[in-house]
Amino acid sequence: MSQFTMLEVKVSFKSSTEFQVGRDHEMKIGDLAKQAGINASAIRYYEKAGLLSAPHRISGQRRYSDDALDRVLLIRFASEMGFSLAETKVFLSGLRTGVPVGARWKKLAQYKIQEVVKNMQRAKRLKSLLEHLLNCRCVSLNACVQRLALSPRMRSLSS
Repeated sequence: MSQFTMLEVKVSFKSSTEFQVGRDHEMKIGDLAKQAGINASAIRYYEKAGLLSAPHRISGQRRYSDDALDRVLLIRFASEMGFSLAETKVFLSGLRTGVPVGARWKKLAQYKIQEVVKNMQRAKRLKSLLEHLLNCRCVSLNACVQRLALSPRMRSLSS
């Protein structure tokens, strides 16, 4: 005589925002945007610009890993530090988890330091010119432009 054991299987076809087997914690675009402190449209722009890889989708909705948050925060930090999106893209290209980033940072930092020094020099010249303009007593715009055109300070602003 054989004995059979009944096994009850419960299946749910609803998607879940909880952890999934084989995947890190995933978040929707709104969650990623909120955690990164930016708009969801910025995340879509970063994807379009190639700064952020396109995420996988569940029922048409983007789902991002924790790595995407790190990447978006890095993009935001670089932007706040004055790096262009093109410079940031160069930095991020080929960047992989677990690979040191020190050499990339060093190269970008050296380039950016030179740029900052040039901007500081230009800003000092501009400040000096503006301080002199506070005392402008020109009788007309034409006279002022002619005076500025003769000024070595004005010519040095364009260099």
